[in-house]
Amino acid sequence: MRLIHCLNNISSQGTDLLSDAYGLSEDATTAEGILVRSAAMHDMEFGENLLAIARAGAGVNNIPLERCAQEGIVVFNTPGANANAVKELVLCALLLGSRGIIDGIAWCKDNAADENIAKSAEKAKKAFAGREIAGKRLGVIGLGAIGALVANAAIDLGMDVYGYDPYVSVGAAWRLNPAVHHACELTEIFAECDYITIHVPALPNTIGMINEDAINHMKDGVVFLNFSRDTLVDNNAMATGLSSGKVGAYITDFATPEIMRMEHAIVLPHLGASTEEAEDNCAMMAVRQMMAYLETGSITNSVNFPACQLGPVASGCARIAVLRANDPEVLGRAALVLQDQGCVIENSVDVTRKDTAYSVYDVADTAAADQAAAALSDWDGIYKVRVIR
Repeated sequence: MRLIHCLNNISSQGTDLLSDAYGLSEDATTAEGILVRSAAMHDMEFGENLLAIARAGAGVNNIPLERCAQEGIVVFNTPGANANAVKELVLCALLLGSRGIIDGIAWCKDNAADENIAKSAEKAKKAFAGREIAGKRLGVIGLGAIGALVANAAIDLGMDVYGYDPYVSVGAAWRLNPAVHHACELTEIFAECDYITIHVPALPNTIGMINEDAINHMKDGVVFLNFSRDTLVDNNAMATGLSSGKVGAYITDFATPEIMRMEHAIVLPHLGASTEEAEDNCAMMAVRQMMAYLETGSITNSVNFPACQLGPVASGCARIAVLRANDPEVLGRAALVLQDQGCVIENSVDVTRKDTAYSVYDVADTAAADQAAAALSDWDGIYKVRVIR
């Protein structure tokens, strides 16, 4: 039986997909797979049996990706599974940044004892007057699963939408409403848009990208939305922009001490993907991807190894799956080992991704497959070898 460990509470919609060949274990050190949401894994010691970690969500900053690669552990995430939940909250934030909704609610609570509150409200509501988003310009930075949904929804709400993403995929481009304007430079988004929302991962070249210079190029009174990662925004620059009025409002899903001290910041407690539907979708996607890898060796949505779609192992064959360094010499040595062990290769696949690679061999002689796998495990540059039947 394959043992799976849940580091966090994972929706039963996902774990119920596990077949009778699987069992849930309380002990992570014995598991072949780990399902995780937000639990920190950088200080964890991984058991020898661990083959895969599936994150029920998109961000993987809680997982030591490089160490996992070196130990031959494939890390999956679930991009797009929670996209609709985040999109809906971004639309909510657009309205929060346009109307005095929060201040108006606070006024009603503060004046709850007033017997003439209805009459008083008619006088007080001028202080909470806002503007409509229809006809305004929205800039969307990052047109992946979430950004594309936000852009399309904003078009439907009557906004004039500008999108910026130099790495947009063909699939994402096809999903975009043709009414979305393609911005060739970020400065176009900054200069033209009344509202800006950012949807990019936190990488070395994106952390702190919304800095003093970026804010200075924005329109006066801009409303900035951040439902991606808190580190994308330079907190000192944003605080200065808010206090000066350059930024009319900063609406974010990340409650940090620095952000909580900002004037005119509307802060939510990381609610973006916190819907039942999103948690179910992420759990089901994570479990399906993990099962496919454990049973056939297929890799979908891995963040540290290349994608590889494989069918079931043919009857009478054994599949040798080799996670390795992306080094031609390692690939050549693997081929020699298979030859020396007398493996008759029926089919083979080799895929690469930056520093890592994945080689798969279907061989006719199952005994030879076991011998080859044992021999391959001794070579530097080969992270993990397993035989799938």
